[in-house]
Order: sequence, then C-alpha cells, then structure tokens
Amino acid sequence: MKTCVIGAGSSGMVAVKALLDVGIPCDCFEETGELGGLWVYGNGRSSAYASLSINTSRERMQYADFPMPADYPDYPGHARIADYFRAYARHFELARHVRFHTRVEHVERDADGTYRVTTSDGTTAPYGAVIVANGHHRDPYYPQPAFPGRFDGITLHSSAYRSPTEPHDLRERTVVVLGFGNSAVDIACELAEAGPAGRVLLATRRGAWVLPKYVLGRPVDQLRVGPSFLPARVATWLSELFYPLVIGDLEALGLPKPDHRLGNAHPTLSSDLLPLIKAGRVRPKPNLKELAGREIVFADGSRERVDALIYATGYEVTFPFFDRAFVSAPENELPLYFRTLHPDHAGLFFIGLAQPLGAIMPIAEAQAKLVADCIAGHYAPPPPELMRRAAHDERASVARRFVPTRRHTMQIDFDAFMAALAQEHAAGRQRARSRRMG
Repeated sequence: MKTCVIGAGSSGMVAVKALLDVGIPCDCFEETGELGGLWVYGNGRSSAYASLSINTSRERMQYADFPMPADYPDYPGHARIADYFRAYARHFELARHVRFHTRVEHVERDADGTYRVTTSDGTTAPYGAVIVANGHHRDPYYPQPAFPGRFDGITLHSSAYRSPTEPHDLRERTVVVLGFGNSAVDIACELAEAGPAGRVLLATRRGAWVLPKYVLGRPVDQLRVGPSFLPARVATWLSELFYPLVIGDLEALGLPKPDHRLGNAHPTLSSDLLPLIKAGRVRPKPNLKELAGREIVFADGSRERVDALIYATGYEVTFPFFDRAFVSAPENELPLYFRTLHPDHAGLFFIGLAQPLGAIMPIAEAQAKLVADCIAGHYAPPPPELMRRAAHDERASVARRFVPTRRHTMQIDFDAFMAALAQEHAAGRQRARSRRMG
C-alpha cells in the first residue's frame, strides 16, 4: 500500500526520496504549485521576506547526498536555496510523485490501521502510512493574553512582512518590532537602513545571545572554542568568558542580559544589530505593556508614538487535517519518539518537526531514512510504552536545559540528536533482523 506524504518542502522531498530508495510507492501532496516550501518566495504560503538568507552555513544545511554548489556563498539567500531544492528534486526525479495544487483536507485512521486521506480535489484514498511534513512556520502566533488596549497604527506579523515597502511603506515611519529572534532582528535592521528619517524600536521580553555570522573569518556555526576533546560545558564557559571581548557588552547597549547559558536557547544571528544600536539606528526597548491608540506603553513605563507594530513572535504548530482529539500540539507540545514516530499511532510519522540548534535539513534527511526503513520493515521501533517513556524523558530533558518558552518545546541539539538518531536507527535495524530470524 502507498504512503502519503503531506508537503513538498525541504522535509517532504527527502521523505519522498527515502521512500523511493527502499521501493515504497508514495503520493506527495503539495498545496502550492512548486517544490521547496517556505523557501519559495511568493508562493502564497511562504513566510519568507525578500532579503531572507539562511542563518546556518551552507555546509551545515546541505543534504548529505546532494551538496550545495561550491560557488554558493556561506549564507545563501532564499532564491539560491529554492534553486538548490529544485535541483535536488530534478536530480532524484521527485516531482512526478507530487500532486501539486492539492491540499490534504482530512486524515483519519481506520480500525484496521490504514489511513484515509481526503484531498481538496474531493478524492479519498487509503494509505498504509502517513508522513507529516507540513512545516511549522505557517500559522502566526500572537502573544496571549493580548496586550490591553488598542493600537490604531499598522499591525502585521513578521510572516506577512516582505520588505520595507511591502505590504506597507515603512521607510520613514516609527516602527516597533516585537521579538528578539532572527526574523525580528533581520526586519529591525533592514528597516533601520531603509530610510534616514525612520525610527526602529526593538522590543524584547527577555535577553538572547547575539552572535555575528562570522568569527575569526569563519562561519560561526563551524567554529568550536578549544580542542575537540574539551567538554562542551567548558567550551561554553570559555565562550561566555570571551563574549564581551569579542562581541561586546549587550547590557551596555541597552539590551537585556541573557537569563540562560549560551546554547540553552536559540542565539540570534546578526552581524548588523549591535553596530546599528551603537549608531542609534535601532533602539532597544523592553516588552510592551499597553496599546494606547497611536502610542505604545512599554514595561518600563515609557511611551512612544508609533506608526507600525510588527509581531515577530513565532508560530503555532498546527495540523489542520487532523481532528484535534486525534493529534494536536497544544502550546506547541507534541511528544514524539526521536521527534519522528508517534507512540500511539503506528504508521504515523513526522519529518522536520523540530527546532534545532543548527539546520533542520540534514536532520529531516536522517529522519526520512529511518521512517522509510520502518515502513519497509528494515527498522523496528521499540514497544509503544518505551517510546512514550522516551518521549517524556526527552521533553523533561528539554525543559531542564532550554528556556521554558513555546519556541523551545521542540528544541534539539543538532550534533547530539544526529548521533543518537543514527544509533537508534542501527539498533532498530538489529531489532528487525532479530524478529525476522526469530
């Protein structure tokens, strides 16, 4: 029986390839007309802005079996990344397995374990397994509860922002950008450089470690402090020790001090923010307290007359094709075994539903190979109760290490996760061999 793959973005494509590699037929459903997901600027579903570039270096982002072109820069823009995904799909002849302009409307599991999938063209078909690769940067999240009062200026979420002139001309305006992640900082810096008369206020609820894209001439994610045998905690201590000397004093610039260790939350990658703050082009502000017409009141009691408010406050993890009682992720929580297998629903898999300290693409590639082996019978997962326990333990480990926010419910460390997943894949293949022989 065929496998259903939902989404033809960077995770869905590697899922299709992995299935074909082990001889599993599949149908991949993509609601837009192109491969590449959110990296396809202007496809109607992408939240990419015009100046978007990757924030992990290409060597850490590329697929293992299809390296990026050697002439790509260290941090390619979205157009080159979309071209890379198209080239990947052409090379492995993936598009013929994708049904474009077809949205998955509903998925339910029958008593016999098969899945009935209904699509936007009115078709319902049975599948032996379902791989969810619909991404988690689709549905904007706004702070809850909402800030009291009403704002009478322009309001938009970062997912709708395209450039300083689209969808609104903000070049000469006073703009508050709420958030301290990569999108918030990218947008704030771009607006600060777009018009000399504009004012950009960057409002933050908590501190973050700001890292430049390059340190000592190398992409920052390829740099390790000290020799490889040095324990990670010692490398972290050394990094924090030298941070003010190499990067600068964040508090002296008006930014809040990070309330966590370096590596215990997503760092913010920007080579532009700190110079722009020093130049007075971006002004740090605390979190919002109240909306008052054309004014915004901040947590320190200060008030500013503002033309626009941009919420760079993240996304909701949603699965609109599932009944909420079947599968949902309240507060972005969904316990999974290795962020991949659902412990309670055999044949239901998730690819790319993680927030790594690093790039998601190699992780999705490794997940896809495990899933394909599972469907083909080459990998046997542990019993459901062990998967539930492991998923619970993983969530508890995340809660201990990472900042307790919605953004970090799916947090994983790239290198540690990849090593553990490879070990589990090998163990599961051995379990499958033992069951066949027994």
